[in-house]
Amino acid sequence: MLELAVLGFLYDNPLHGYELRKRITALTGHVRPVAESTLYPAIKRLEKAGLLARTTQPGSVAAPRHVLALTEEGRRELRRRLADPVRRDITDENRWFTVLAFLRHLDDAAAQTAVLHRRLAFLEEPASFFYDGERPLGAEELDDPFRRGVLIVARATSRAELSWLRETIASLGG
Repeated sequence: MLELAVLGFLYDNPLHGYELRKRITALTGHVRPVAESTLYPAIKRLEKAGLLARTTQPGSVAAPRHVLALTEEGRRELRRRLADPVRRDITDENRWFTVLAFLRHLDDAAAQTAVLHRRLAFLEEPASFFYDGERPLGAEELDDPFRRGVLIVARATSRAELSWLRETIASLGG
């Protein structure tokens, strides 16, 4: 998820590390805070793989700033990851939001639609957080008000997303 966010934010324009970290934190930080000890090793891995390049610009007041930019290979890699996200990127809500934040970088509406169809199929599978053996339990079957709340909120969120997915897929011609 972190590497996808780095590639996604750098797709539009080069950024220095601090600004990149702020943007990633704004997207995912409420759920998964981004520490420097996590971000900078990811940047180094992407740089070593030839997906991004670092240049140095003079600082306005103090030390020079390192500015990160995607290489052409980095741009291709972002589009590849968006076109064919791993299953966990489809099923994990926070990872899905990261994919969704950058899906516009796929130029092909059919490729965008294919990704949305995968999320739609996942959401249409019967599921619950709580089970009676193998059978998923619905909110109305639970006496615990807190677990019932989890299911009620999840159901409302899923309905809203299902509606948005179907509308967006139709608007993309898929």
